[in-house]
Formats: sequence, structure tokens, C-alpha cells
Amino acid sequence: MSVAPYVVDVPQDAIDDLHRRIDMTRWPEKETVDDWSQGAPLAALQGLVAHWRDGYDWYACQAMLNAWGLFETEIDGVMIRFLHVRSPHPEARPLVMTHGWPGSILEFRRCIAPLTRPEEHGGSAADAFHLVIPCLPGYGFSGKPAVRGWGVQKIAQAWGELMARLGYDSWLAQGGDWGSIVTTMIGAMKAPGCRGIHLNMPMAAPSPEDLAAPQPEDLRAMQALKHYQDWDSGYSKQQSTRPQTVGYGLVDSPVGLAGWIYEKMWAWTDNCGAPEESLRRDDILDNIMLYWLTAAGASSARLYWESFGAITGVQIDIPVAASAFPREIIPAPRKWFERTCTQLVHWGEMERGGHFAAWEQPEAFVKELRVAFSLMR
Repeated sequence: MSVAPYVVDVPQDAIDDLHRRIDMTRWPEKETVDDWSQGAPLAALQGLVAHWRDGYDWYACQAMLNAWGLFETEIDGVMIRFLHVRSPHPEARPLVMTHGWPGSILEFRRCIAPLTRPEEHGGSAADAFHLVIPCLPGYGFSGKPAVRGWGVQKIAQAWGELMARLGYDSWLAQGGDWGSIVTTMIGAMKAPGCRGIHLNMPMAAPSPEDLAAPQPEDLRAMQALKHYQDWDSGYSKQQSTRPQTVGYGLVDSPVGLAGWIYEKMWAWTDNCGAPEESLRRDDILDNIMLYWLTAAGASSARLYWESFGAITGVQIDIPVAASAFPREIIPAPRKWFERTCTQLVHWGEMERGGHFAAWEQPEAFVKELRVAFSLMR
């Protein structure tokens, strides 16, 4: 039941090993197209890796994490490690924020200060939150489940236990990607103490009526889903069926891991041709390092095996808010989503941004949370 500080302390030997492995990379030949349609282009990935090898500083990220403050507590045999950043405002409301794949707790890096110290970032004390940002089990610094069963429902229960251990008897929840699904489960289960949720990847299916007489918003969503299924979901099929097999390469080869993740930084962000148009290069590498240093390639993929398709038919009866970003990979129109919840208090249609909302558009994301949670007091 104890909660203790956790300090990130990566030895130089681990960085030296990374550099040796990069130096030993056996690269494939160049793709036979002039775009990303076959995956991460050779030149683009080589450019990223060259910077990783010779221009990137992990220890700047490590110092940032330790300055925020990481903690750990064991829940049902798995060590959960999390950021806990308290606001200086005593009336701040507790908020648990959950990342997804291939993201990490670093997705929220530019939202932490505006959410905990809002008066310094265009807000007021009424907009303040105490933030709890856990690494999902099998991701980042959290432990790796040794037995099956750690799907989204169990994680939702674990987050409720985590908030209780921190002394929060009334709290809010937010998430995108797997974080959206975990947060949806928190709402559907009516986790004790949770007063409302916000999702930046609201998920829902069309009704028979939508399919029979689709409106323009239905057609756009169904076309996006078809594109995802036809061209963008191979990673998901592999990780939901054979996570152990793909894990060998992801854990052993830094370039293999980088290519696996970097391509999604391109496909899922609001860019005009390169991931770096939406995300800073060092930030991309910081995120990859949370998979590399912890050897999380297989353990993170197992969440797909545990929980793929887990929220079909789920109903939420506590206050819900959602923000729809235009380059979301699987968009759901409002009319689809509002059938899944009885108290939709806010629906935001955003002008820019993709799947990694907090990472790509931190200012817009923070504004959405302020509006959404102001309606759940």
C-alpha cells in the first residue's frame, strides 16, 4: 500500500550499449517509392538515428522527469510508476491522465505547467489540477505483468486504487489512444471517486441507420476507418495476435524500434510530410527512449493482445467530455459517440491536431480540459 519516490538513473553503460547497437545496424535498401507508403523512408529514419547517435542527450530528459517527481506503488503484483505533480493551489482538483501506444507519459510534457500553475499560462486558480500521470503496465518505467489479465478493465481498477492511495476521494480522468479506452472503462465502471472524464479519442460505432443512410459526417468517418484498416493497422494486428514475436526485434534493435514508432509519428500527426513538422525531434527520441531503455517492445504490445476491441457496447453514465481533433486516426462523429453516454457535457471540434493531441497541440488541449472540467464541478 506504500507510495515511495522513484528516481530515474540510467547508467552511461546503457547509453554506450545503445550507441554500439546503432553502429552495428544493418540497413535495408531504399524503398522503391518516393513517399512513406512503404513505411518510414530510409533517408528519414537514417537522419533521425544519426541525431540519436551523435546529437541527442538523454540526460536532459532524465533531469526533467526527476524534477517533476516520479513515484511508485505496487498494485496486484505490478509496480506502477507515475508522475505526481501537485499544484500550488490547495483547491486544485486531482486528475489522472493516461497515455497510449506508441506514446508515453512524455506526451503531456507541455501541459503539466499550464494545468498545475494555470495563472502563469492564461488561466486562473480555478483551472488548477493536481496531476497523476502513470506509465501503463508494461510501458515506460512501470513493471511488466508476468501473468495474463492486465487489460483495460484491470488498469482502470488499478487507477482507482492508485488515486485512493494518494488520498484523492474525488477526482477526474483523461486519456487518448489506450488512455482513452482505459478512461472510458473508468467511466463505464463508475470507479469510486471519479466525477467525470475527458477523451481526446472518443470511440463509437455507427448504427444500422447510419450505415443505411449515411450523412457526410458518417461517410468521412467510415472512409477514415477503411483507410486505417486497409493501410494503417498492420502494427495492431501483429501486436494483438503475436506480441511476443514482434517483441524480439523491438527489444533487440534500436533502429527497428525507432522505425516501428517513427512511422506512426508521421501517420498519426497533423503534418504535411514529416513528423518533425508536428513534434520536435528530441521529443520523439525522448519518447522512443522510454521504450528502449526499459525494453518495453514486447510488454507494451501485449496490451493489444489483452484488450483489443474491449469497449464494444460500453455505456458511460457519468459526465463525459470529448475533443475531436481533425487528424485523429479513427474519428467518431458526435452523433455516434453521444449514443454511448448519458451525460455528454462538452464536445469540442478542433481546428488542428492529430492523434497525439496533448503533444501536438498543448495550448488547445489545455483549453479543452479547462472548459470540459469546468462543467463537472
